[in-house]
Amino acid sequence: MNKPKIALTIAGTDPSGGAGVMADLKSFHACGVYGMAAITSIVAQNTKGVQHIHNLETSWVKEQLDSVFDDELPHAIKTGMIATHETMELIQTYLKNHSNIPYVIDPVMLAKSGDSLMDDETKKHLQKTLLPLADVVTPNIPEAEEITGLKIDTEDNIRKAGHIFINEIGSKGVVIKGGHSADLNNAKDFLFTKDDVYTFEEKRFNTPHTHGTGCTFSAVITAELAKGKTIYEAVKKAKKFISLSIEHTPEIGQGRGPVNHFAYMKKVGLDDE
Repeated sequence: MNKPKIALTIAGTDPSGGAGVMADLKSFHACGVYGMAAITSIVAQNTKGVQHIHNLETSWVKEQLDSVFDDELPHAIKTGMIATHETMELIQTYLKNHSNIPYVIDPVMLAKSGDSLMDDETKKHLQKTLLPLADVVTPNIPEAEEITGLKIDTEDNIRKAGHIFINEIGSKGVVIKGGHSADLNNAKDFLFTKDDVYTFEEKRFNTPHTHGTGCTFSAVITAELAKGKTIYEAVKKAKKFISLSIEHTPEIGQGRGPVNHFAYMKKVGLDDE
C-alpha cells in the first residue's frame, strides 16, 4: 500500500468548524491527502464573529512542530493565522530548513465578520519573514491592499499588486482573489507567477454563507501541491472546489455560515484530473 501524501497546516482554531485548522483538515481530506495540524492561536469564534483570541506561546508552537518534523515530513505546508513576530520567525526557520517543501500562506488579517486578527506591525513582519518564502500567497483584495499599499479597485491595480508580490516581496506565486470585487455576476481570481498571469472565473452565488472560504481555498492548493501538482493545476482545482463549496453551503449558524468542504468530493470526486 502506498503511503498517503501529507499536508501540514499551521494556524488558529475555529470551534464552529468553518475556518482555521478545522477547515484545513476537512479540505485536505476532501482532496485525498492526510492532514496534520499545529495550533498557533485558540480562537473563540462562530458564524457571528470573533469573541476572543488566545495566542499560544511560541515555545508551545515549537513543541508541536518538533513533534511533526521529528517523525514524518509533510509534502506541503500551509500557514494561516500567525499572530506574533516570534511565531513567524520560528516558522521561518522550519521553512528555510525544508525549502524543498512547497509552502502556501493564507495571510489571515481579517475575519469574515470584519474583526481584525493582526495589528499593523505584525502585518509588516509577515511581509518580511514569511511572504518571501511562499510558493503561493492567497490574499483577498483587502489583504492585498494591506500588504501592497495599493487601492485595488480595477484589474489594472490587481496586476500592479501581483507585480509587487512577485518582483518586490519575492513570493513565487500569488492568487489575488476577486470575491470582494464589484462584479456581481462572477468571482474572478488572478494567479501571478514570475513568467505568467492566469485568470480563473466562476459564477458568484448570492449567499452570506462564506465563512472559511480563504482557509479552504488555500488548503486545497496545499493539498494539490502535496500531490505533486503544479501551481496552476492546484489553483485551478481550488477555484472549482471553493465554488462548489459556496454553492452547496450547509446553512449552519445564525451569522455567516461555513462553506461545504465535501461538496467537491460528492459532486466531482477525487479522480477528476
